[in-house]
Amino acid sequence: MRSDIIKKGIDHAPHRALLYAGGLSDKNIDRPFIGIASSFSDLVPGHVGMRDLERQIEKGIHSNGGQAFIFGVPAVCDGIAMGHCGMRYSLPSRDLIADCVESVASAHQLDGLVLLTNCDKITPGMLIAALRLNIPCVIVTAGPSLEGSCKGESLTFIRGSYEAIGKYRIGEITEQKLCEMEHYACPTIGSCQGLYTANTLACLTEVMGMSLPGCATAAAVSSKKKRIAFESGYAVCDLVRNNILPKDIITKDSIRNAIVVDLTLGGSTNSILHLLAIAQSADIDLSLDDFEELSSKIPQIIKLDPSSTLTMTDLDNAGGISGVFKTLWNKTPELKNTKNILNQTVEEIAQNAWVNSDVIRPLDNPITNNPGLAILRGNVAPNGAVVKISGVDKDVFEFRGTAKIFNHEEDAMKAITDDVVKAGDVVVIRYEGPKGGPGMREMLAPTALLVGKGLGKKCALITDGRFSGGTRGLCVGHISPEASVGGTIGLIEDGDIIEININNRTINLCVDENELQKRKENFKPYQNEVPKGYLSKYQKSVSQAHLGAIAQ
Repeated sequence: MRSDIIKKGIDHAPHRALLYAGGLSDKNIDRPFIGIASSFSDLVPGHVGMRDLERQIEKGIHSNGGQAFIFGVPAVCDGIAMGHCGMRYSLPSRDLIADCVESVASAHQLDGLVLLTNCDKITPGMLIAALRLNIPCVIVTAGPSLEGSCKGESLTFIRGSYEAIGKYRIGEITEQKLCEMEHYACPTIGSCQGLYTANTLACLTEVMGMSLPGCATAAAVSSKKKRIAFESGYAVCDLVRNNILPKDIITKDSIRNAIVVDLTLGGSTNSILHLLAIAQSADIDLSLDDFEELSSKIPQIIKLDPSSTLTMTDLDNAGGISGVFKTLWNKTPELKNTKNILNQTVEEIAQNAWVNSDVIRPLDNPITNNPGLAILRGNVAPNGAVVKISGVDKDVFEFRGTAKIFNHEEDAMKAITDDVVKAGDVVVIRYEGPKGGPGMREMLAPTALLVGKGLGKKCALITDGRFSGGTRGLCVGHISPEASVGGTIGLIEDGDIIEININNRTINLCVDENELQKRKENFKPYQNEVPKGYLSKYQKSVSQAHLGAIAQ
């Protein structure tokens, strides 16, 4: 075993002495050493319940002959970090998490890992670490929250908070009603209830085979989640004995399966960034071309909050990811017969699944023939941009509007709040990219405010930053190259006409090429405050969005 290097032989008496100091028994020292990388935090509602899951994982490990060691990993709540400078740390935390897990597991020569995660950047950070280490690993996502209810009105986090602010601003609800909604929008622990980034990544982790069937959709407060945690701890010991490694599970086919399911779900645009980064960690060649190729073949068959009133609870009750496999198998040649950590194939899981076709629609009766996500290209985004089609009303699939320019999210928020932004405008928020921000902030607050104020179908918003999985409306993000490195988005001026055509997958600035060339010659990028500390290191090493915004 890998851990033999710290526990076998005369020369390792000092190592054993320190292990005994932690309470390790002679009876357990010869067992596989399994780390439980826990991202427990009182600050993150999706992670508050992890203490119970740690215990269940630990019981599973000990029941199958392993020795468990819990260690901590940082976690950021995107909802709490949203709308201020704290969001600059969210995407960079993905690389920090991967570094932390890699450092602890390598320094202590652990034989295997159970990676306990839930929210947005934590799950991809854990997956990146698993692939870097390439030791036996199981992912446990801690599960979604239950939906809320306020005086008979069903609520989720986005509808009950961000969009409610917009309704308050236009006088549709009172301040008292807003206060009531925010108290009941998130009634339990768990990740946000809809198909936002956390739950999208949980689903894709299960699709790729790195978590147990049912893990992605089982509610955080359910006994089902506790059983899955126990079984995950039990399973990792078998993986160690059989030397089943993450790179055996995460292959080009399993990542493409994740893209297929992402397109059917209409998941978060952030999933594209994360799958690109995961693929690089697995030494797999993946680009936006893979997403574009598959998007022309895969219709959307599921529609969840924020684009509908259905939640993760409904998806779980409808059969979860196993039900999605059952719907797609033998009808979608793009879905390959890969294996999960339990050595179960997609075909086996599909054959044993149950599905409610009212929630997970059959392929011959999709919600739309469009995929949930798409890649747009044009002179605004020569290297690509991302739109969540599932959140866009079909009436604005072709949009032509007038640019209103903002170099900060905060400036855009003020303009939307003060009614400076009108119907027909294209809100351009730039210098929020991976390097320019730095950190590629999410723009949930302005998009939700637009929807809440009734402008969700009347305006567009484009940015070199990102969007939350909770975003809906005509919102195009990940514009590459970003403004700070001379991308076209930095050349747009107030009053310019921008055309977005989802049907043709294009985004273009309607400015003469000679005029654009003049602007390029005179271009001086706006400079945000020079970052210090971790963000300074991140800014120097991070790649562009179309490459996954990976810090190297």
